[in-house]
Amino acid sequence: MANLIIELAKYIFAVLICFYTYQSFNVFRSHDVKKQRRIFFNQNYLMFLIHLMGYLVIYSKTDDMKVWIFYGAQVVLLAGILLIYSLAYPKSSRLLTNNMCMLLTVSFIILTRLDMEGSVRQFMIVVLSSLCCMAIPVMIKNMRSFRNLPWVYGAVGIALLGVVAAFSFVSNGAKLSFTFLGVTIQPSELVKIVFVFFVAAMFYRSREMKQIVITTVVAAAHVVILVLSRDLGMALIYFVVYMVMLYAGTKQKWLTAAGLGAGAAASVVAYHLFSHVQVRVRAWQDPFGNYENGGFQIAQSLFAIGTGGWFGMGLYQGTPGAIPYVEQDFIFSAIAEEMGGIFGICLILICLSCFVMFVNIAVQLKDEFYKLVALGLGACYAFQVFLTIGGGLKFIPLTGVTLPLISMGGSSMLSSLVIFAIIQGMYIMREEEGEADGGEYKAAPQRERERGQRDSAGARARAQKEAPRRAPAGRAGNPGGRRAPAARPGQGSRGREEEGRRGRR
Repeated sequence: MANLIIELAKYIFAVLICFYTYQSFNVFRSHDVKKQRRIFFNQNYLMFLIHLMGYLVIYSKTDDMKVWIFYGAQVVLLAGILLIYSLAYPKSSRLLTNNMCMLLTVSFIILTRLDMEGSVRQFMIVVLSSLCCMAIPVMIKNMRSFRNLPWVYGAVGIALLGVVAAFSFVSNGAKLSFTFLGVTIQPSELVKIVFVFFVAAMFYRSREMKQIVITTVVAAAHVVILVLSRDLGMALIYFVVYMVMLYAGTKQKWLTAAGLGAGAAASVVAYHLFSHVQVRVRAWQDPFGNYENGGFQIAQSLFAIGTGGWFGMGLYQGTPGAIPYVEQDFIFSAIAEEMGGIFGICLILICLSCFVMFVNIAVQLKDEFYKLVALGLGACYAFQVFLTIGGGLKFIPLTGVTLPLISMGGSSMLSSLVIFAIIQGMYIMREEEGEADGGEYKAAPQRERERGQRDSAGARARAQKEAPRRAPAGRAGNPGGRRAPAARPGQGSRGREEEGRRGRR
């Protein structure tokens, strides 16, 4: 019976996630509020069906009633998040909320299958983090002092990263975290948000060359500390985020090109300085040839993805546990192996849908500071997804960063939920600015065209209103009761006088 449920479930997973993903992009085409609400309801329905199906499979294999208790707690959490956002923040983005809960649902299912005890810990972190993040949207909307604290952000970021570099323990060749009161913290996950606020606040104050140089020096200090800590994946994220914000803030192509050139040169230097970087590059180039010397993880990841095929092996039918650190670095490979390539592709598209919303909000915001913040956080989220999935697929060398909202890791989960809460606050701000006029998810280019059409129509109406009126028939200067003919194109006052004389003759 359990095998039958598992076999049916993998096809049901593929169908449901395809419908959900289609709705995530179909909502951008719809400008009818009622239709949008139907789409959001359908997404919630599909999400809870996937969640139920996943835990039905888990119970069929474990035969443990605690699974249903854990499932019920997750349902309460997910329903609570959806309900609180809809009631406390009625102007928030339902699409972002739904996608966030969908990614959490996938995380709960795959982590429970991999490590029940670890999944319970991760669930508690999600509960606490969600409670902490509920106040963030209203803070972003109402507090305008965030733009006035650039040096506070810079000092806090460098101080936290410096503490890690000086006092943290070495794990897999890198200094990533430290333990405080029995809790392991990875500050670089949280500092990346502070880093985005620092760069946005600096460029908001001034975009002169002196300010750009100062901002670049402080940003480089963040990256250098991460490199010295050998947290090269996070250093790469900081660098790319700064390049994106530099171009968005200055529009200077030569500055961006110079920055990219400096980053390329620094990566070559890092390759020659750090042995574990050389190991990762060789493993990326030929994981099977270097199977015993660093290529084992990537090789196992590729085996897992290839074995899964389009529909997956089914939960508990694969061997994702053979991949070292599968819960953190290779969670996508585990999903692809047991839930299928179709499910994995749809997961990527859902992440892409979130990024599209991030950029959409950044484009439409009037406030330059928050525009830069939204763009920076969007780049941070998208590039981290790219690094994690690309590393598991052998598209790029392995960097060791986690998949936001899915991988196991308390600091990563907290920072991801904070990013989504900040974006929600800016979305509410955008709604209150009146930018979304004609549909909650109307595309920005179409909105700009309609605004231009309205402006043109208003200009024509004002021109007609302010144009001098023609003299009525029978008034002095036209005793015959006939109106003077209008001047032909190109005629001035002299032309009108000639016409008047001919009319009198």
